Amino acid sequence: MAETSRKILAAGGILLGKGAHEGQIAIVRRRRYGGEISLPKGKIKKGETEVVAALREVREETGFGAKIREYGGSTEYLVGDLPKVVSYFLMEAEGEEAVGSHDEDEVEAVEWATPEAAVAMLTHEQDRALIRAVFALPR
Repeated sequence: MAETSRKILAAGGILLGKGAHEGQIAIVRRRRYGGEISLPKGKIKKGETEVVAALREVREETGFGAKIREYGGSTEYLVGDLPKVVSYFLMEAEGEEAVGSHDEDEVEAVEWATPEAAVAMLTHEQDRALIRAVFALPR
């Protein structure tokens, strides 16, 4: 577990689709946490940068390779009594189809939605606020 001064550090992506998924972002439906719907993300491993971890997690959870466009923002919430900070990057899918399968142990399904629809679907308010900010959506 990546901890810095008693924080859990994680990274993830706001993955922009191509082709049939143009204008949409990837969201993941997790098996754990009661079917939580979130952005692809995960803990930063020892020796990884935020960027490397974000690209790895997006590939693991969605099956898509990606390239980073820019930093998107961060969310923070408590896991037990420790704060978890997740840094997100706005990234583009490298192709129209997944290059590999997603982690089926953790991720039940990868879905594509417009940013507006994603705001309505995402489980956590921090994720919804991040998407509203990145895409300049009304509250």
